[in-house]
Amino acid sequence: MALTLPRSPIMTANLSQQVHQIADQLPPEATWDDVIEQARFRKAVQEGIAAADRGEFASPEEVRRVFRKWGVDVEA
Repeated sequence: MALTLPRSPIMTANLSQQVHQIADQLPPEATWDDVIEQARFRKAVQEGIAAADRGEFASPEEVRRVFRKWGVDVEA
């Protein structure tokens, strides 16, 4: 059985609404790079949620292997 989480307004808003939300949350001194960073972050989150909804999870061993590759002590 898949876990179903309630969607946040960010996830259910159309693209135009999401762009407005990004703009509304940025400080006045924000740059285009800030806009792009926020848009990429939101896209990555949406893709991750969609993958999770499809049941595409990394196994605990896969996570440990990647952490070891990065030099993270997974036994701590």
